[in-house]
Amino acid sequence: MSLLKAEGLSRRFGGLLAVDNASLSVPEGGLVGLIGPNGAGKTTLFSLLSGFLAPSTGRVTFDGADVTAEAPHRRAARGMARTFQIVQPFAGLSVRDNIAVGAYLRHAGRAEATRLAEAVATEVGLAPMLNAQASSLTVAGRKRLELARALATEPRLLLLDEVLAGLNPSEVRDIIPVIRAIRGRGVAILMIEHVMQAVMNLCDHVHVLSGGRMIAAGPPREVCADPMVIEAYLGHGAAARIAAGGAHA
Repeated sequence: MSLLKAEGLSRRFGGLLAVDNASLSVPEGGLVGLIGPNGAGKTTLFSLLSGFLAPSTGRVTFDGADVTAEAPHRRAARGMARTFQIVQPFAGLSVRDNIAVGAYLRHAGRAEATRLAEAVATEVGLAPMLNAQASSLTVAGRKRLELARALATEPRLLLLDEVLAGLNPSEVRDIIPVIRAIRGRGVAILMIEHVMQAVMNLCDHVHVLSGGRMIAAGPPREVCADPMVIEAYLGHGAAARIAAGGAHA
């Protein structure tokens, strides 16, 4: 069963059609990737899914309910959480209090919110930094903090917008098991990602967006070998050149 379903989503900004009739679905407990070249419309599509932008056309359903017109906080209450590509923690607060902000969605008391924040910090590898100011974290630490704040809302679905961006290969390797473990306890994930190592290792299914339109969908290895996807990333004629090179190898 699909937990999240987008049907025919479009978003126009004046004369620019940023997302054009895009559809996708995320099953209960699934891990789905959304890839595409820079400027493809991926973050705009995330904003349509999470309620930060209203679609020009199309529909979003979550757990069978039409949420197309719902505000982000209403979707969060249903169990949808997202991270942002540009990480902006509350710099003057501790790591513990930053995570507790998310926990207050479902826990009004400070003690319970703090307890949940500490559990989530352990899950994402931030337990040693709980008392540190968020402003003191490295890029990798801030990425983990962004993930932790979303997790503290106790979501059924996580929308991860380039949570690995800016990390070095070692940091990417370290966070992949964290994402896999989150999925392992039943949280569905839709992730925008450019790090193909992560896409190949984590995702069951991948959608490819280019120029605002979905051009391919399927298992990661099949999608990455699709000539249309190769053209979208590497330019016109790239698929034929790669095929010719393979034939001569």
